[in-house]
Amino acid sequence: MIRVRVPATMANVGPGFDCMGIALSLYNYVELEETETGLKVENCGRDAAALPTDETNLVVKSIRAYFKRVSVEPRGLFVRVTNEVPVSRGMGSSAACIVGGIVSANRLAGNLMSQDELLHLAVELEGHPDNVTPALLGGVVVSSRDEEGTDHVRFDVPGELECLMAIPNVSLSTKMAREALPKEVPFADAVYNVGKAALLTGALMQGNYAVVEKALGDRLHQPYRSKLLPSLEYIYEKSREKKMNTLIISGAGPTLAYLLLPGSRNRQDEFVRLLEETPETWELKKLQGDNTGAVFME
Repeated sequence: MIRVRVPATMANVGPGFDCMGIALSLYNYVELEETETGLKVENCGRDAAALPTDETNLVVKSIRAYFKRVSVEPRGLFVRVTNEVPVSRGMGSSAACIVGGIVSANRLAGNLMSQDELLHLAVELEGHPDNVTPALLGGVVVSSRDEEGTDHVRFDVPGELECLMAIPNVSLSTKMAREALPKEVPFADAVYNVGKAALLTGALMQGNYAVVEKALGDRLHQPYRSKLLPSLEYIYEKSREKKMNTLIISGAGPTLAYLLLPGSRNRQDEFVRLLEETPETWELKKLQGDNTGAVFME
């Protein structure tokens, strides 16, 4: 039995829309075994009852995509998926499924693909690199995808960085979050985000937390996506008024991430009070960065 652990991820990280992601210490587990015939899928853990147990399961679809790419046809498959990462909450659940599927399939097939080849397949299946790259590689990953493929730079999550994740009891599809974005943005907003994303990358690499706090500004996605949920818009706008600059939307939302930097830890109680002013129920998880990515559990 092959067993792989894949971390949750926080994509975008403020200004890094579709190009930056951080792996987090919350995990999905995929177990894979070849059988004599057929397909059996077991879902365990969080949201298990809502997930399919047939060929439409995303882990199974990813496994099938891998085997098709390497021209291997297993006799039968047993797949068990144990979820800790919440589904449709902006914490990379689909990326964890894709990475878990192709990595376990690669081991079962005898490691026919290199890590770079696995990464390219994962990006192809997901459609963008910001979640799947840190899910596979761990750490902070900055990626760029074009017609020639995906290039990336990876470095460890600074040890002092923690994230207080607020997960609401409502979901938000990535498709809906994409549709909320404008087709065009002002040139000044694009320039603003390029500068902030570059600044954030350098500050994280150096562990310069004073600059990290200043670099989290965004004009490309959060102002639009926050309007998809009244409570999200309220918290987002109030946090800006209060200069709580380390509060960002995780991925496409609706989960919120309050980055606990040395200079902002004493304001996390204010963040919790904002949550309490909304009608939703919020689950709080304090997570560290994950610098290992997808690993096999022996």
